[in-house]
Amino acid sequence: MKKIICILALLAVALPSQSQEKAKDYSKKVKTLDGTIKTLYSVISGEKGAERDWALFKFLFQPNAKLIPTGKDKEGKLKVRFMSPDDYVKSSGKWLVQNGFFEKEVHRKVNTFGNIAQIFSTYEAYYSKSDKKPFMRGINSIQLFNDGNRWWIINIYWAPETKENPIPGHYLPIQ
Repeated sequence: MKKIICILALLAVALPSQSQEKAKDYSKKVKTLDGTIKTLYSVISGEKGAERDWALFKFLFQPNAKLIPTGKDKEGKLKVRFMSPDDYVKSSGKWLVQNGFFEKEVHRKVNTFGNIAQIFSTYEAYYSKSDKKPFMRGINSIQLFNDGNRWWIINIYWAPETKENPIPGHYLPIQ
């Protein structure tokens, strides 16, 4: 009897239950450069109260990737901050859900050489998809690597537009 109980206990642990969710396959989202960038923008965007798919967000990045925002500190000095994808989720994830946030790419300049790519991606940010005017604009400098199977984001280095530093016309859509 003890053997049967032990075997049943082992089976219960070893065999996945039907209620366990299978790991999602995100591989199709990173096959192309365009798909990877579109997924990046879509995964952080959502209405107020909408949870983000942080597993998909993290899937986009190479394990040692960095997210590097720039801006002025309280004394007005320009600074950079280095974050891992996990750091970004911890520092910004709650804010994105509580406030609503949509980041929309409005222009892209791509340079590739072999298996590396550098993209200057001009963005506009909105609190809601229905907003007519962005509350912020800027440029994401995105570096990517293709390992032969998929694109990996290596770094995202960004700067918001300011009065002192407007986005140059060649990084804006043609009107």
